[in-house]
Amino acid sequence: MEEAISKARGLIEAMEYIRKFRGKIVVVKLGGSVLDDAEPGKQLLTDVAFMATVGMRPVIVHGGGKAITGAMNEAGLEPQWVQGRRYTDERTLRIAEHTLVHKINTPMCEALGGLGCRAMGLHSLSSCVLFAEQLRLEGEDGRKVDLGLVGKVVEVNGQLLRTLCADGTVPVIASVAKDKAGGNLNVNADSAAGMVAAALDAEKLVVVSDTHGIRTDINDPQSWVSSLNETQIKEMIDAKIITDAMFPKVEACLTALDGGVKKAHIIDGRIEHSLLLEIYTDKGVGTEIVK
Repeated sequence: MEEAISKARGLIEAMEYIRKFRGKIVVVKLGGSVLDDAEPGKQLLTDVAFMATVGMRPVIVHGGGKAITGAMNEAGLEPQWVQGRRYTDERTLRIAEHTLVHKINTPMCEALGGLGCRAMGLHSLSSCVLFAEQLRLEGEDGRKVDLGLVGKVVEVNGQLLRTLCADGTVPVIASVAKDKAGGNLNVNADSAAGMVAAALDAEKLVVVSDTHGIRTDINDPQSWVSSLNETQIKEMIDAKIITDAMFPKVEACLTALDGGVKKAHIIDGRIEHSLLLEIYTDKGVGTEIVK
């Protein structure tokens, strides 16, 4: 009986949030080891299906860095890294595109369908909603650094995404974009998610990965912070506390906030049903970033 009462209390707590977010767009970026491990991935997609069932409008953006590296190794290619980013030539792009579409996007859409949701894969082999220009990084000598076929998202087809959401379809966006000439560019999934959230004026951006929010001390798990504002985030970037893999996630959150998104979150997808806990409970499980 006590267990049943506890479940009822949980439903009552969730009711307020269900009402608050009904009809609202929430962009969910999936990445990290959560895409490689079947169980967390299944739980997260179940969470997305729940969100859609109770009237939210989830939009998924996904990458696939580890799977792409694995596919390159199988093809006998050694990834080349430039300032922490994968150099992308034609062959690497073909492998990345095939992996993102056939190994991640399509199975994700099929899994959502099995959970009772309509889902549509949006990528370079179907309807592409991401448009990019070639990315050049600043080198130490001031010269631009070439990354090959790597892009920076500059435009999002928000109209198509809103139409799908209004129809009750979950858009599932792979991190491959089109350039002005109609060619394909590999783009960072975190950055893409930030741009998608901004373009849709989403209620929230939730970046799901294999890290438990933001720490003030990267080596101390107990230094995790539940809430930060833009000013605090920028101070942590300047102090080199936020670096490496965390930086593009935080940058995506700032892009979303600058675009009108009310809140952004970074959560650990390895925690059971972390997505629902972050959105539908009082405490949440990650770091929220606000204006």
